[in-house]
Amino acid sequence: MELNVSNLQILFTGVQSVYQNAFNDYSPQVIYSRLATDVNSTTKQEIYPWLGQSTAFREWLGDRVAQNLAAHSYTLANRTFENTVSLDRDAVEDDTYGIYNPLFQQLGKDASEFPDVLSFELLQSAGTALCFDGQPFFSQNHPGYTAARKKTTYANDMGGTGATWYLACTKQILKPLIFQKRRPFQFTSLVNLTDPNVFLRKEYLFGVDGRCNVGFGLWQTMVRSQQPLTSDSYAAARAQMLSFLRDNGQPWNLVPDTLIVGPSNEGAANTILKADFIGTTGTGSTTNIWKGTADLLMTPRITW
Repeated sequence: MELNVSNLQILFTGVQSVYQNAFNDYSPQVIYSRLATDVNSTTKQEIYPWLGQSTAFREWLGDRVAQNLAAHSYTLANRTFENTVSLDRDAVEDDTYGIYNPLFQQLGKDASEFPDVLSFELLQSAGTALCFDGQPFFSQNHPGYTAARKKTTYANDMGGTGATWYLACTKQILKPLIFQKRRPFQFTSLVNLTDPNVFLRKEYLFGVDGRCNVGFGLWQTMVRSQQPLTSDSYAAARAQMLSFLRDNGQPWNLVPDTLIVGPSNEGAANTILKADFIGTTGTGSTTNIWKGTADLLMTPRITW
């Protein structure tokens, strides 16, 4: 290839197209479809003073009554991420740059998948990382109220020491996680012959960068367990989420709809959610009352 402005522009357009096609073809496994609420950010960090607050309608008799809600505050700062690859000038000049197409396809897939990476990194730290109420996101001591508006505590951590699994309610306005978008990931390049990287090191640089972060939403919408995954432990996790009350004493009305497991729990999860019977076949088996009560999401990212 003759290295002129026109041909270099064709090169940039070609690899950008390979990247974008791969980005569009890959659907993230979790972050958008299940666990996260999308929030657009307009500054370096966002403050969420309304997290955990709840309201309830009442019959309007006399003056309006302002509801006294618990005060919380949660701040999520944006972070900047980048991923960069290079092409050797000699390879471009010899028209062999096409062999690098899989690399740009992988770059597109990685960019599309990155919210998943961030979300599972956060979940892995959720036993110690704090959420809006000052407790770890998964805790046995979240502050709350009873139906009689008496102070109490709630647990969304079922304990245990085995493989981790989660039960989530993903059909609320605010989900377990927040994916905060400040600047979408963009594809750029340094391919001019006078660019320092080309002039000094004879390499063309192609990169993707963006600004975003992932944080905690409502702890009430997700329960973690490290107990053996059985019908009994699954039932206990469901009952726990269904028991959560708002600050005004009303139920959150959270119905678990997604069971998230790693490879080691895939078989048990399939049995609980899809089998007609539990236990040995014949007279020893019982009807599986939990069949179809949640969607199953298995991900190799859960390895802890």
